[in-house]
Amino acid sequence: MRHAKVNTVLPLATKIRAGLHHGDVMTGAVRIRSLSDEDELASEGQDTALEFENLVRRQLELLGEDPAREGLLKTPERVAKAQAWLTRGYDLRVEDVVGDAVFEEAHESMIIVRDIELYSMCEHHMLPFFGKAHIAYIPDGKIVGLSKLPRIVEIFARRLQVQERLTEEIAQAIEDVLKPRGVGVVIEAVHLCMMMRGVEKQNSKTITSALRGQFRDCPMTRDEFLRLAYRTMA
Repeated sequence: MRHAKVNTVLPLATKIRAGLHHGDVMTGAVRIRSLSDEDELASEGQDTALEFENLVRRQLELLGEDPAREGLLKTPERVAKAQAWLTRGYDLRVEDVVGDAVFEEAHESMIIVRDIELYSMCEHHMLPFFGKAHIAYIPDGKIVGLSKLPRIVEIFARRLQVQERLTEEIAQAIEDVLKPRGVGVVIEAVHLCMMMRGVEKQNSKTITSALRGQFRDCPMTRDEFLRLAYRTMA
């Protein structure tokens, strides 16, 4: 049987992962199932991983380092693997992560999951930013498994990002999945691009919010969300 040719217009990290982990590969558009397609993607992934390693090796040279010294011999390979891991969100789709964990339920009050750890990469300097997300929604006949909310955060955080867009993408994903009466997302994070370079402000924190439906339109609902999100636990 002839198999359709693999779509090679894939994120760099997808190709690297395919080369480093030869096996069943999930991408944002297709699951590679056939052996021939898998082999093709793995072969291209190995070439891409090697190209990435060579770029890192050259970067070390430009920094004045010796890539051949003991401590740096495996650094290009480690960096390629790390970047593939840190940007693995490009491979993931919300519908795949949520799966069948959406349930009919008559609950009409606010549901909130707070203090969700997140780690992302600033797209401007490719330095990390990290912190926590608080997510709330008011169901309209459907609820989602609680663990799926942190997984949705992970999908969008594990990409090159800006915090503002990350906040909006999480809110939009929840709205698309559940069609709730309202969604509220707040992210508070610290950015290494502000802490270890540039202005070097160690105690600054960035807070962004995305409010939809009742969270945007009703001050009482918005206030309840923010009060619960920042309430000190006994």
